[in-house]
Amino acid sequence: MEVPHGSVIRPNRVVLATDGSEDATLAARVATDLSHRSGAVLHVAHAWRDHFQVLGYPTLEWADYSDIYERKGGRLLEAQVDAIEAMGVVARPHLLHGPPIDAILDLCEELGPGLLVMGSRGLGPVRRILVGSVSEGVVHHARCPVLVVRGGEESWPPERVVSGDDGSGGAGLAAELAGGIGGLCGAEDVLVRARRNPPEPIRGWRAEDRHRLEEMRSREEEELKERAKALERAVGRRPGVRLVDADATLALLQIAEEETPHQTLLAVGRRGLGAWGRARLGSVSTNVLRAARGPVLIYSQHERVTPEGTVP
Repeated sequence: MEVPHGSVIRPNRVVLATDGSEDATLAARVATDLSHRSGAVLHVAHAWRDHFQVLGYPTLEWADYSDIYERKGGRLLEAQVDAIEAMGVVARPHLLHGPPIDAILDLCEELGPGLLVMGSRGLGPVRRILVGSVSEGVVHHARCPVLVVRGGEESWPPERVVSGDDGSGGAGLAAELAGGIGGLCGAEDVLVRARRNPPEPIRGWRAEDRHRLEEMRSREEEELKERAKALERAVGRRPGVRLVDADATLALLQIAEEETPHQTLLAVGRRGLGAWGRARLGSVSTNVLRAARGPVLIYSQHERVTPEGTVP
């Protein structure tokens, strides 16, 4: 059973956020490829801002270079759009003014895209504690799915799609979108659920306790298989399933690292933090975003208003 062309990304709009960097160049290739494969409308956005600060000296007159920065941003955006259209995809440009995170989020609120694509450097195991990048800031606040691209030219199209499942609606939506993207790219799908056994007592488990743990694992395996069946109905292909005895982040990274980590798309759902929860870190989605070596898809679970209506 095939997924209808163009139905993978809903609504049928992709936003590419670009800053002209090497990472953004890869993101542009990915966004262009997805737009071409799915038939989605591609919007390209670049945010420019003034690069000076008033330091509180009233006797000094600061020159206004905003026109220069705006023209520079316009040239960067034009060059990106020209490169995309040279590959046969029409791109709609958006030159934004302001801090990149706020400008990108505001545009996404206006357009209500089915996917936002951005580039990002992977921090690696030593630098995971570093925060503050534009991509991470956007992910924490976005009200639409965000695909953060990394891993170099060989990372796209992905050969595998690994989706985390915890039984939540957000995880299901992330797996559905990632599975649809995987279908467009001919990738293998794997649905992963993590579980943690309680620590074993010093004297070992009693027979009845061990039996209860085995029953719990069997139930989780059946639940995971049911989620895989539901995903098959949504995207037309049933993924493989893996129940891993580990922390959720480690489980996902472990499965991703088994074969081609740079060519593995990791997908996770996350709950919207809201205005007062933006500084909260340490979630599975944040940890995966910081540690993964390949592209990461994060699907925020909360309602948003789009031109087509309210979307969960």
